[in-house]
Amino acid sequence: MRRSSHLTKKNPKPLKRVKPTNKKRLREREKTNPFSFLGQLIPLAKTGLPLWMLGLAADRLRADMNRLLSFLFHQGILDEQFLQLQQLQDETSPNFVSEVVNIYFHESEKLLRNLRSLLMDREFSDYNKMGIHLNQFMGSSSSIGAKRIRNVCLAFRAASDQNNRAGCLSALEVLEHEYCFLKNKLHELFQVLFSLIFLLLHYHFIC
Repeated sequence: MRRSSHLTKKNPKPLKRVKPTNKKRLREREKTNPFSFLGQLIPLAKTGLPLWMLGLAADRLRADMNRLLSFLFHQGILDEQFLQLQQLQDETSPNFVSEVVNIYFHESEKLLRNLRSLLMDREFSDYNKMGIHLNQFMGSSSSIGAKRIRNVCLAFRAASDQNNRAGCLSALEVLEHEYCFLKNKLHELFQVLFSLIFLLLHYHFIC
């Protein structure tokens, strides 16, 4: 007896189309928040490395982090306010410092654009508006302990109070340089901290 074709042949299910990974978006997430991939890395923690290697790597990362922090404090780039910010971070908010710093970077870049836009206007005369931007910059810099940027803002504000356009342009160049330097160093610090957290998770999963 011949079976009907609909019983012997099954219609193949259409394959689901896998969307390509947006590498650019992932890279941007990693830049803005070095802890964003923590959840994705947890399943990768069991890689079979011996405990003594994990211990050495963790000690080296701690030394790198302490050395970088010592440099930032010794050079007057950061002050004790940054340490107070770290003390507010706990297990319930492990990304607190990086999130606050990322907000600071986002707002600072807007303020820098506004300051440069004002000074590029050849007919610029609104030094009061510039003073408002600088006060905001000083306040936010103080809140995260960015001591050297705050001091540059003070010098910038002094030139602005004297309606000294050339002095303001010079101060803006210094401010932009200090901002980029701080951003790079803090990004480096968070990357070291991120690597340390990953190693500690690794240790936790294999013990």
